[in-house]
Amino acid sequence: MQQALSPLPSLSQAIRPVEGDAPDLELALRSAGGDEVAFEVIMRRHNRLLFRTARAILKSDADAEDALQQAYLRAWRALREFRADARLSTWLVRIVVNEALGHLRRRQAQVIPLEAAMASNEPDTQRRLQEEADRQPDRQAMRAELRQLMEARIDRLPDDYRRVFVLRGVEEMSVEEVAQALSIPEATVRTRFFRARGLLREGLSQDLDMALGDAFSFDGERCNRIVAAVRSKLGDAM
Repeated sequence: MQQALSPLPSLSQAIRPVEGDAPDLELALRSAGGDEVAFEVIMRRHNRLLFRTARAILKSDADAEDALQQAYLRAWRALREFRADARLSTWLVRIVVNEALGHLRRRQAQVIPLEAAMASNEPDTQRRLQEEADRQPDRQAMRAELRQLMEARIDRLPDDYRRVFVLRGVEEMSVEEVAQALSIPEATVRTRFFRARGLLREGLSQDLDMALGDAFSFDGERCNRIVAAVRSKLGDAM
C-alpha cells in the first residue's frame, strides 16, 4: 500500500541544516513538517521545469508565474499526502498542470470575444486584427530578430549561392532574369538556388536546436521572484 509522508520524526532532524543536494524525498519530508528552507530548495530545483509546464499551457509568462505560485502553495498544503514511491517532480508537474488549466478556464470568458472576432468573415475586422497584431511590440521585436537571423545565415552562404539566392529568393526574379543578370546558365541558377535553400534550412535547423534549450527562459531574477512571493505566503497557506 502506498504511504503518505509522515511528520518529521525528531527535533534533531528538524534543526539539521538543509543541504542543497539533498534528495527530493528528504526535502519533501522536511517540507511536510513545516521546513520552509527545504521547500525553497524544492522550488529552486524544479522552478524551470514547472514554469515551462505552466507556460506551455497558458502561453504567457505573467500568467505562468501566477499559476506556478498558486501551485506551490497548493503543494505546500498537500505535501503530507505526497506518495513517497512517486517522483516529486512528477507530483509537482501534475499540480502545476491542474492549476494552469484552471487558470485557463477562468480566463475563458475574456478569450471568447476575441475568438469570435477572429472567426468573423468581415474583411475590415480581419484587417484590423492583423494590423493590430503587427503593431504589437513583441511581434515587431520577434520579426526583427528573425530577419537578423535570416540575414546572418544568408551572409554565410558561399558567394555564388548567395548571389543567386538573393536575386531569386529575396528579389523574386525569374530564373531567366537571374541567369541573364549573372551570365550563367538557367540550370546553374536552379542548382545553386536549390543548394542555397538546403544550406539555409540546415543552418536554421541548427539555430533552432540550440534555441530550444533556451526557450521560455528562466533566469535567476524570475526564479528569485517566484520563490520570494511563495515564501511570503507560506505561513498563511498552512
